[in-house]
Amino acid sequence: MEIRRAERTDLETVKRIVHETIRAVYPHYYPKGAVEFFIAHHSPENIMKDISAGSVYIFYDGGVPAGTVTATENELNRLFVLPEYQGRGYGGKLLAFAEERIAERYDNIVLSASLPAKPIYMKKGYIFKDYNSIECSGGDYLCYDEMEKKL
Repeated sequence: MEIRRAERTDLETVKRIVHETIRAVYPHYYPKGAVEFFIAHHSPENIMKDISAGSVYIFYDGGVPAGTVTATENELNRLFVLPEYQGRGYGGKLLAFAEERIAERYDNIVLSASLPAKPIYMKKGYIFKDYNSIECSGGDYLCYDEMEKKL
């Protein structure tokens, strides 16, 4: 197991992890328009912006990229583990890693939790702060919660 900061050359790797995970998991929780919104939100341009800022990390299992997380200031974002690596505790390891980075400079962490991720964050001590919904294409809605954890 290794976690390292993503470089500009890792853009396609991060994008693949994020998009494959969204396409495999999110259709079970969200309508098509919301899934499309997530894919567009995690565009190559947005990912590269975070990579350039030094905020993106990749989790490797035996040298193979299996997950990613973004930690920008006190916000945790874009935590994804490829479906074939889920259930091994890798998401928890990425979360703990990002929390340690954020705790170096901040006393709280904020995040926007998707429906499939919310129970995981609640088990890790995050609390509900606010509910949000965004209207997407086709009249579909993307619903998510803002959550926070005091450090």
